[in-house]
Formats: sequence, C-alpha cells, structure tokens
Amino acid sequence: MSAPQDPTTAAPVEEQKPAAAAEESTTTATTEAAAADTKPPTATSDAVFSMFGGGPKKEKKEEEDEGADEPSGSAKALKEKEEKEKEGKEGKEEGAEEEEADVHFEPVIHLTEKVEVKTNEELEEQTFKMRAKLFRFDRESKEWKERGTGDVRLLKHKENQKTRLVMRRDKTLKVCANHYIVPDMKLSPNVGSDRSWVWNAAADVSEGEPEAQTLAIRFGNSENANLFKEAFEKAQEENEKLFAAAGGEE
Repeated sequence: MSAPQDPTTAAPVEEQKPAAAAEESTTTATTEAAAADTKPPTATSDAVFSMFGGGPKKEKKEEEDEGADEPSGSAKALKEKEEKEKEGKEGKEEGAEEEEADVHFEPVIHLTEKVEVKTNEELEEQTFKMRAKLFRFDRESKEWKERGTGDVRLLKHKENQKTRLVMRRDKTLKVCANHYIVPDMKLSPNVGSDRSWVWNAAADVSEGEPEAQTLAIRFGNSENANLFKEAFEKAQEENEKLFAAAGGEE
C-alpha cells in the first residue's frame, strides 16, 4: 500500500502516530534512565574509593557521634575529683556533728586526790622490818600452806608500849599475820634450817577473829633470820614485863 500524497506537491506524507502512543514511549525512556541513575555502585567502585581515602563515611560519623557522648580523659578525671571532694566534705561534716554530740561527764572521784586509809598503825612505831615468806600449818591436810610474801614488822604501841607482829602481802597489802608477842611463844628452827623459824600463836587475828595458828617464816639468808630472832625475843621480854605489870594492877 503506497503512502498518501499531497495533492499539491505529490510528495509522500509521513503517517502520524497517535499522541497517546508518543507519550507512553517518552515515559518509558525516562523511567529507564532514572533506574540506571539509582543503580547501587558496584563493589569494585567502593574498593577503589577506599584505596584513595574515599568510600562511605557514614560509619565513621556514627562512631564520632557515639564517642561524643563519652567524657574525655580530662573531663572524667575532673568529675572524679569533684566527687571525692564532695565525699570528703560530707565526711568532715559528719565528724563535726559527732564531735558536737559528744557528751562530757565529770568524774565523781578524781584520781589525783589522795584517799586516807587507816591501818590502825597510826599510834605505833616500827622497831623491825624484814622481807620474808610466811606459811601456815593446816591441821586437816597435815601440810604447810603459803600465807603470803611481804615485809614482817614489829610494831610498838606509843601509849601502852606493847609490841605486836604484823605482816602484809605484797601488792594487796592484805594482813596474813597479826598477833602480840607473848611470853609463852618460842621460836624453833624449821626442819633444821638456819633461815626459817616456827612458833605457835594462840590468838592470831589476821582473819578477823582470834584463832590458834602454827606459823613458819623463812628469810633470804641465815643473817636475816638471826636478826628477826633477836628482835622477836627482845619484844617478848618487854611484853612479859608489861603483861605482868598489867596483871598486878588488876
């Protein structure tokens, strides 16, 4: 079939396509071009950019954002210092409150004050003093028992002139012997020892009530033992005269 001709020129005329078909063709071409533009880059192009410092920077930016939330080394140290100073200040305030709440009590008795203790020896004078160890014979167990270690003393009363034997334990000062030296007492060597003596006291009041006791005393050496014997017998003679005079008056 031949193309229509223009009656004036007798030249063939192109057949015009419908307008809708032309618009569809144009839209298809535009869509294909846009798809080509949005196609993701290939791995090769990414690698090339990475080699020359290019490539995507999104991950690095996210890391920078995360790092911005964390305090730097100097800021962290400053913050810790402020917290420590705050804790120290609070501790001082608590300590000040405790000091303010401290209650002070005055002692009832001051240790510097001297307390006078009466020993009933105020009216007596000491005529003999020697360190020794005293024993008491236990009649039930039939054996000697230690009474204490301390100074044995002979005390003479200033008014009636009578002499008694007194011995106190070290440290506690508790009385372990207390009796008058009467005429019927007799010092005897203890088992042949030259530094120990034994005698009977009919009325020893070291425990409070008069009680008959068999006593033994031991010194550090024979010389001290002999000095005690001399002082004991001298006091015994003096007391014998005093007791005799007192009996005659009665």
